[in-house]
Amino acid sequence: MNEALLRSLTPSVLGILVRRGADFAAAEDAVQDALVEAVRVWPVDPPRDPKGWLITVAWRRFLDTTRADTARRRREEAVDEEPSPGSAPAVDDTLQLYFLCAHPSLTPSSAVALTLRAVGGLTTRQIAQAYLVPEATMAQRISRAKRSVSGVRFDQPGDVATVLRVLYLVFNEGYSGDVDLAAEAIRLTRQLAAAIDHPEVAGLHALMLLHHARRATRTAPDGSLVPLAEQDRGRWDTESIAEAVDILQAALARDRLGEFQAQAAIAALHADALTADETDWVQIVEWYDELARLTDSPVVRLNRAVAVGEADGPRAGLAALAALDDSLPRHTAVAAYLHERDGDLATAARLYAEAARKAPNLAERDHLTRQAARLNARRRR
Repeated sequence: MNEALLRSLTPSVLGILVRRGADFAAAEDAVQDALVEAVRVWPVDPPRDPKGWLITVAWRRFLDTTRADTARRRREEAVDEEPSPGSAPAVDDTLQLYFLCAHPSLTPSSAVALTLRAVGGLTTRQIAQAYLVPEATMAQRISRAKRSVSGVRFDQPGDVATVLRVLYLVFNEGYSGDVDLAAEAIRLTRQLAAAIDHPEVAGLHALMLLHHARRATRTAPDGSLVPLAEQDRGRWDTESIAEAVDILQAALARDRLGEFQAQAAIAALHADALTADETDWVQIVEWYDELARLTDSPVVRLNRAVAVGEADGPRAGLAALAALDDSLPRHTAVAAYLHERDGDLATAARLYAEAARKAPNLAERDHLTRQAARLNARRRR
C-alpha cells in the first residue's frame, strides 16, 4: 500500500467532491471512508486509475450518508452527477482547500486544526501535540469546526494569516515528525507567494527554505539527531539558502515586520555562519526580542534563553530560563544544556535523563538519553 500516493491524492479528491455539491464536512468524511476502503482493497486489487477510483468510491459514500436526510428530488439530481470511472482531471485544489478551511466563521485555532486534519493529513494526536492540548480536546475542536463549515461554498475566501499558520505547522510536522509533508508545504507556500504580494508569505517561504536547506544533515545514518552545532555545514543546500536570503531581504525592505520574517532572519544568521563558533548570537538575541514582542510566545522566550546563554554566558541563559514555566515542552532539555555549559555536569546529566522521559518522539528521546550517558561517563573518569 502506497501511503504517500493516498496522501497526495486526498486534497484533489476532496476538492472535486466539494465542487460537485458536497458540503465540506460530509465530503471529508466520505474521502476518509474511501481511503479506508483503498487500504483494504488495493493490496489485492490495485486500480488502474487510483484517483478516479477514490473519486467514485468517495462520491458513492457521500450519497449513501446523505440519502437518509435528503429529498428524493435532490438525491436523483446528485446521482446523475456521479462521475464515471476513468481518468480524472489533473486539478490541484490543495491551496483552495486551505483557504476554505480558513473560513471566517471559524476561530483561527479551529481553522488550523481542521485544515491539518482534513487536508494536511495529520492525525488528531499529532495536531493535539502541536497545540499542547489533550487529544480528546482537539477531537472536539475538529468536530465543531467541521459542523461550522457544513454547507459553506467552496469559493468563499479564507484568512491569509490562518493559512500561513497552517502551512507552518504542516511544514514543522513534515520536518520533524513521522509524516513527510515538508516539501508539500514549501510547494504550496511558493504557490501562495506567486499569487499574493504579502511580506509575511515571503517570510514564511524564506523560513521554510532555510530550514529545509539543512535537512540532510539533521540526522546521522543511524537515524540519530545531529544538533545544529555539530552538523556538516558543507552539506547544506547553498542554493536554497541564497534564494531564501534574497526573498527575506526583499520582504524586510518593505518595513512590515511579522513573526515569520523575524524567524527567517534568525535562521538566516545561523545559515550565514561558516562554523558554529562564528554564529552572531548577539544579533540572534535581538531578533528573538523582536519575535517575542510580536508573538508573546513562551516557546519563543524559551529559544531566546538558549540564545542569551550563547551570547552572554550560561548563567545569563539560566536567569532568562528561570522566568519561564518549567512545564513548557523542552524546558528541561534547555536547562540541561545550559547547566552543562556552566560546568554543572551532575545537574545536567540528571536533567537530560528527565528530559528524555518527556521527549515527544523516539529520536529526541534517544538523543537526550545519550547526552545523559555521555555526561555520566565523563563524571566517572
